[in-house]
Amino acid sequence: MQTRACTVAGMFYPGDPAHLEQFLSMVNPEQTADMPAALGIVAPHAGYPYSGAVAARAYAAIPPSFDGTFIIIGPSHHGFTTSASAIPWETPLGIVDVDVDLVEAIGIPIDDDAHATEHSIEVQVPFIKYHFPRARIAPIMMGDQSLRSAEKLAKAIIAAVKKTGHEVRIVASSDFSHYVPEKLAHHVDLQAIEALKTLDVPEFYRKIEYLDVSACGYGPIATMTLVCTALGATEAKLLTYTTSGDVTGDPLVVGYAAIAVV
Repeated sequence: MQTRACTVAGMFYPGDPAHLEQFLSMVNPEQTADMPAALGIVAPHAGYPYSGAVAARAYAAIPPSFDGTFIIIGPSHHGFTTSASAIPWETPLGIVDVDVDLVEAIGIPIDDDAHATEHSIEVQVPFIKYHFPRARIAPIMMGDQSLRSAEKLAKAIIAAVKKTGHEVRIVASSDFSHYVPEKLAHHVDLQAIEALKTLDVPEFYRKIEYLDVSACGYGPIATMTLVCTALGATEAKLLTYTTSGDVTGDPLVVGYAAIAVV
């Protein structure tokens, strides 16, 4: 059976299953009554020592009983065009199956070779395997991240969800500002996130452009927001925001946010 192998295990996250489980258990936030039940989330995709606790906070917004399909939308860091993957994905904790029916219904090109070295989706999959062991995934790598492309991809996903009737949650894989002073990262990232709180995707794009926010996955964030709006979401909640500087102490930082769309 052909599978998508782990390519950044041991670099972005522990490759040893026991160490990975230990880390995921350590950063898993305690469930509380006020946690939102999200239709979609924004989760970062940096190395776990820097952003793993933020990603864990995002996944905690999804009820642990969920056993449907996670549509994971990540940016292409290597210049590939938008495509899906249709083969099972390996993690150090075991295989995660792909919802092939949903992937085929979405109707975008399937290019497993293009997904082979992309980390933006891979770093999300161990969280899903650990917290939602019965869930499947629909991995989508997004090339063109324009508003028009986000609207087109969202329309295809919405139609596929309606056609298949599958229960889904949407994961937008993205970091925010890259290698800017910490004060600037906080300032511009939080302003861009403010536009998401009312699910105003065009305003989010305007903020990204006007403030020069170097978020690598703004297209996946927009697509996720559009899909969740169509599925009945009414607002987005910022769950936590940190930067790499909180770990490294470096003056130039990368911003990480956990956001729940509910």
